[in-house]
Amino acid sequence: MRISKGALLVVVALLVPFVVEFRTALSWFGIKLTVLESLALAGVLVLGLLLWAVWPKNGNGGTGTADSS
Repeated sequence: MRISKGALLVVVALLVPFVVEFRTALSWFGIKLTVLESLALAGVLVLGLLLWAVWPKNGNGGTGTADSS
């Protein structure tokens, strides 16, 4: 994993107020988001974060070839 489980939990917990405040900020510009749309946005953000967190750092999904024997 790219990030520890504790840090991942903290980032996911911080996404909740971010999505709520983002919804408020968008309303200043006349863009209205429903609660369901906000939940969908939060779900997409959490899913993207989880995918990034479990994706291998080297990008090829395998182990390094330098030390494998």
